[in-house]
Amino acid sequence: MKDACKKLAEKYRYSIVVFRELVKTDFQLRYQGSFLGMAWSVLKPLMLFGVMYVIFVQFLHFTDGTPTFPISLLCGTCLWSFFSEATSMGLASIVNRGDLLRKVHFPNYIIVAATTMGSMISLGLGLIVVILFGFFAHAEYTWRVLLVPFSIIQLYCLTLGVALILATMYVYFRDIQHIWEVVLQALFYAIPIIYPLSFVSKNYPAVAKIMLLNPIAQPIMDIRHNLLSPKYVPTVWTEINSWWIPIIPYVLTVLILWFGIHLFRKNSSRFAEML
Repeated sequence: MKDACKKLAEKYRYSIVVFRELVKTDFQLRYQGSFLGMAWSVLKPLMLFGVMYVIFVQFLHFTDGTPTFPISLLCGTCLWSFFSEATSMGLASIVNRGDLLRKVHFPNYIIVAATTMGSMISLGLGLIVVILFGFFAHAEYTWRVLLVPFSIIQLYCLTLGVALILATMYVYFRDIQHIWEVVLQALFYAIPIIYPLSFVSKNYPAVAKIMLLNPIAQPIMDIRHNLLSPKYVPTVWTEINSWWIPIIPYVLTVLILWFGIHLFRKNSSRFAEML
């Protein structure tokens, strides 16, 4: 067993080194030349949260009146920012690294994975801020916090699958970037982030349940539920009285990741010549 692990480590040692260096380089380049540097990975979601809180909560009253809604809004903003940023940057990652692909031989998927992992680092910093704010915003920290890492892994797998699909398509069709920007806007309003799910379930309970089956909405709601407010944040498990329907988002996540890997591997050998 030890020999097998050693051989496996030696086989992928080069890929691991390249992956680590790409993650470090991509994360540093994001804030190169800026005065605040990496602080923007925390300030950006905080500023976005501030805008949303003032407009949607204070003026438009998009709130369910629960004490944890503001911190839940901040958490949802961080999670959505991760998905939006990781998929958008992953989309262009292969094209942006075209020179590297032609000069150095290594598995191409490392480029997309490194880009999404850079966004994951920003998410980690953002969630630390969420947890700290939670102590002053009536968050209910229970044993369910232990389930949060599994939902984060699920969200990352979904994001990586989408990024692999988009990165492959972008090599051939540059219009996909503009299409994805529109799709992201539609998805943002289709997920209960800036408004509570109760706004929808009050008049359209069936629509609210369908929204929770969205493979993006499900892990976001689960993280908010398990991390901040098991009492007030609904999930697909609490809203749908069935043992198999709540599994749909998980199945969709696996299918999207599998399709992303399959599509990327099928086309990756032609990336260098296309670029």
